[in-house]
Amino acid sequence: MAACFRYIVNDVNDAIEFYTSHLGFKVEMHPAPGFAEISRGDMHIYLTRPSPGVGGGAPMPSGEQQKPGGWNRIHLIVEDLDRTTAELKSAGCRFRSDVIQGAGGKQILLEDPSENLVELFEANTAAYRAPGSGSKVGRA
Repeated sequence: MAACFRYIVNDVNDAIEFYTSHLGFKVEMHPAPGFAEISRGDMHIYLTRPSPGVGGGAPMPSGEQQKPGGWNRIHLIVEDLDRTTAELKSAGCRFRSDVIQGAGGKQILLEDPSENLVELFEANTAAYRAPGSGSKVGRA
C-alpha cells in the first residue's frame, strides 16, 4: 500500500518543478491548477493550493485558511548527504537547518518553494534498511 501525504503549497507548478527536478518525483496527475499528485516509489504527495471553495485546500469550519509550512515532513533517504546538499544548494534550494549527526545517521531539513519540509537522511551504516523495505537502501 502506498503512503500518501498532502502538502498545502502556494503554487502547484512551482512545487511540481521542485520535487521532480531535485528529488526524483514524477507527476501522476495534474488535473487542475490548484492540485497535482506526485510520486516517488510508494510515496505519493497531493500538492494542494489553498482555495476558497471545497476540497483539500478549503478553509476550516472556523474560517481558518490552510497554509503551507510547519514542521511535519516527509523523510527521504539519500546515499551521500553532503553531495546531495551541495547539489541542491548549487541549484538555489533553501534549507531550514544545517547537517546534523544523530544516533542513526545525519540529516538536513530542505524547504520546498512553499516552506514545507523534506528531511534528507543518510544512514550511518550500509546495513540500514529503509522502514518497510526489507532491503538495504539504494541511491536516491
